[in-house]
Amino acid sequence: MNKIAIIGGGNIGTSLAEGLIKSGKYSVDDIIISKRNPNTLPLLLKKGFNIISDNKSAIQQSEIVMLAVLPQQFDAVISEIKGSLTASHVLVSVVSGVTIAAIESVVSNTPILRAMPNTAIAIQESMTCIASNEKSKPHENRVSKIFDCVGLSMIIHEELMTSATALCACGVAFFLRAIRAASQGGTQIGFHADEALKMAAQTAKGAAALLVEHGKHPEREIDKVTSPEGCTIAGLNEMEHKGFSSAMIRGILTSAGKAGKLY
Repeated sequence: MNKIAIIGGGNIGTSLAEGLIKSGKYSVDDIIISKRNPNTLPLLLKKGFNIISDNKSAIQQSEIVMLAVLPQQFDAVISEIKGSLTASHVLVSVVSGVTIAAIESVVSNTPILRAMPNTAIAIQESMTCIASNEKSKPHENRVSKIFDCVGLSMIIHEELMTSATALCACGVAFFLRAIRAASQGGTQIGFHADEALKMAAQTAKGAAALLVEHGKHPEREIDKVTSPEGCTIAGLNEMEHKGFSSAMIRGILTSAGKAGKLY
């Protein structure tokens, strides 16, 4: 098993570490997390993770390097670690907006891929998009297997990575907001808030599972629960009159535009 260094102990980095452990295919001994102040991750320390403050040392002890820092931190971090990266490493960047070409302009001898997971990595339910170039293409399968431990992965063209950020990474928040709205509606029609939230979340989970398991278009599943002059179609049409689908589409477009300017 290749050792993985995660440079950056933020939400994505720590979620990835926890998800890999929960998958049962990695142990805490396989993962090194580099964080400026390890004491800010007491729960992970308690679980036995090796958390150090030295990025270079983390890289020297690993084969796969996951770069999981904020876009505004990228320049400083890549300049610091470039001398530690070798041709035997594989660098996987989860930094929004930073292209492979931009990384290669600083690190020229290491295969580089990009990945865009989301925070559902922590429970093995992430949708992770992966992109490479000709130099790093032979490593696609190796990297995909890592992210398949924590959800589903898909190989896409790099020019679509900004779009993947909006749809998959930002999308978690969009769907959570939809669930929150559904639970508020449930409270208004008579359920206690905790009951309504549990019901809305499980209903959303079931709806998503239908699509993932059956591979059908959403409208085919919608047709199964909409009868002529029924309550479901009445509710759907009212939402559409108020711009439900349009609001979701516009939100994704707006996030994609913003994601492209983060770095």
